[in-house]
Amino acid sequence: MDHHPLYNTHVKLLAFDLLTLTQTPSDPTSFSRNGLLLSRAEAVGTVTSRDLKPNKFLRFTIDDGTGCVSCILWLNHLTSPYFSRRSPPDVRLIASMATRFAADVSLGAVARVRGKISSFRGEMQITVTDVVIERDPNAEMLHWIECMRLARKVYNVVATAPCK
Repeated sequence: MDHHPLYNTHVKLLAFDLLTLTQTPSDPTSFSRNGLLLSRAEAVGTVTSRDLKPNKFLRFTIDDGTGCVSCILWLNHLTSPYFSRRSPPDVRLIASMATRFAADVSLGAVARVRGKISSFRGEMQITVTDVVIERDPNAEMLHWIECMRLARKVYNVVATAPCK
């Protein structure tokens, strides 16, 4: 399948945009926003729930004022067969970073989350690759402004333009 250049880019989305994406029937790793195929996203919001299963995963929710985004951060890198074919030092580094990210996520914190768009039991979510806890009180508002600007000038424009 031929993908648009934004396909592997972490596109900045508000929760209402993320939650209205549709999964493409031909490729379960692709999601469509007005015809634009996406696979990765960035969202910013306040952490409103946190469920930690040690050495397995951290499931948390961020609320950006337009909706709530479910996020899953896997913590089973050292025991998962998925990572067995990768270099052990790389896997240890990924596991270490995931553990640090999980420790940083706390209720009430404003978090910038990046990762793969996925669906679990029919619910949209972000499978987290990195988390940054924002210290700037304006971070969420700046994200909103960037999302609206990008929607108007990039996402809605490229969705209507033919891909070459």
